[in-house]
Amino acid sequence: MFFEVLSAINDPNQQASISQLEQVTKSVQQLAGSQGVNSNQMQSMMTVLGSALQPILKQKQSQLGAGQLASMLGRINDPSVLTSIISPQIQQQLVQAVAQKTGMQASIAQTMLPQLLPVVMNLFNMGAPTPGSVGGTNSLLSTFLEGNRASNTDLGNVMKFAGRFLNAPN
Repeated sequence: MFFEVLSAINDPNQQASISQLEQVTKSVQQLAGSQGVNSNQMQSMMTVLGSALQPILKQKQSQLGAGQLASMLGRINDPSVLTSIISPQIQQQLVQAVAQKTGMQASIAQTMLPQLLPVVMNLFNMGAPTPGSVGGTNSLLSTFLEGNRASNTDLGNVMKFAGRFLNAPN
């Protein structure tokens, strides 16, 4: 999936940019730091979150259609849009999945998830077509939803490789 992120950054018909990727990684790092979560725990949390989000977003896409879901991602910083995509009950299930599979305290996952979900959705939105481009779909969202291998949904690896890409040695 990280290859899709790089492809979107290099495609002038997609919204992705290096500064957006920096903002996503910085947001994840700041959130982890504010909760005392180390990078390995955060990577595990992102991996679990990706595998749990895929079926949820697939179902939402089948209900709304690809265009409507992609459009909603563009407005994800509005809390009402987030709860219309991922209900509070489903968010609670995500908290439990993260806590169970990572060993993280549920209270920490509960605190982090409402802040982390918009960041993840903004990552997906980087694949959206640029305004005015003809046609096109959100390649990152499509890759994530159509992924049939764990590597296509592993947000932990995406964040790890993004960190390496953005902090490459000189």
